Amino acid sequence: MSGRAEARQAREGAPVYPRRYVKPVLIVNPASAGGRTGRHFDSIARAIHSRLGDFEARFTRATGDGNALAREAVTAGRRLVVAVGGDGTASEVIDGLLHGGYREQFGFIPRGTGGDFRRSLGIPGDVPGAALALAERAVRTIDLGRIEFTGSDGQPALRHFANVASCGVSGQVVSRVNRSGKWLGGTLTFKLASARSLAGWHDQRVRWRADGGAWTESAVTALAVCNGRHFGGGMMVAPAALLDDGLLDVTIWSGFGLLDFITKDAMIYDGRHVQLPNTRTLRVRTLELEPVGPSPVLLEVDGEQPGRLPARITVLPGALTLRGALAEAA
Repeated sequence: MSGRAEARQAREGAPVYPRRYVKPVLIVNPASAGGRTGRHFDSIARAIHSRLGDFEARFTRATGDGNALAREAVTAGRRLVVAVGGDGTASEVIDGLLHGGYREQFGFIPRGTGGDFRRSLGIPGDVPGAALALAERAVRTIDLGRIEFTGSDGQPALRHFANVASCGVSGQVVSRVNRSGKWLGGTLTFKLASARSLAGWHDQRVRWRADGGAWTESAVTALAVCNGRHFGGGMMVAPAALLDDGLLDVTIWSGFGLLDFITKDAMIYDGRHVQLPNTRTLRVRTLELEPVGPSPVLLEVDGEQPGRLPARITVLPGALTLRGALAEAA
């Protein structure tokens, strides 16, 4: 199909099929977007069908279902699996695909609160735009992160992440966000949760080492290991991060309090915070992290709070084949 024919079909509301069309399976989190995804799925489905054509939808009911449904899709030989939900849903689906040995294509229609993975990918924030991007944009390969850590039950755990894994105050922030109604929208919800978490916060001491080098002990407000650029509802935590460079960008904030968050708000969202003296950055292939002292250091992984340190984080270059994002590096 020519580009002109695709554009004409899009204007006329007809499905715009990729040149090598594969019927997708959608893994849908109906609780995303404050439950609006489930309540309005009929209209969402129509918008997707008008751009992509026929699809199969499977719905999550609880945490972990995205992973299980993705593995089922792999077993069934599905060639295109699309997450419909927030960053946590996308992360669960990707984790399930990798655990299942998936080597085909992943797509994302964002319906979440933070929207950070979508920002890094360059995916439109609206359903019709994201579905059209799935139909007409080129496939690209991106890196992923692999994190081994201590789960909330105290047992060793392993998962993959697409965007950011962090520890420190960010673990408290996502816990607050995920307990809230999220009706204020992504940016404001994360801002309020960050302010509440920073009020009375005391930096936690951690030990870390990059790529098997010497151990460094630091008091950290937050330490973020980034594949993408954004977390926390639009904060540009790693402005130089690229999704396909085979490296993870690490940002370490120390001595960062509530007053800093209020007065340096703009710098956090546009990336200039890396110029501040209490911010440190580095690039790694592997980062090991250990707590110092008895207090648990909570983790945040793609907008979820799955456990705590110690952790070992490794980049997996070119691990995911993605449809529907910008072809150029983020």
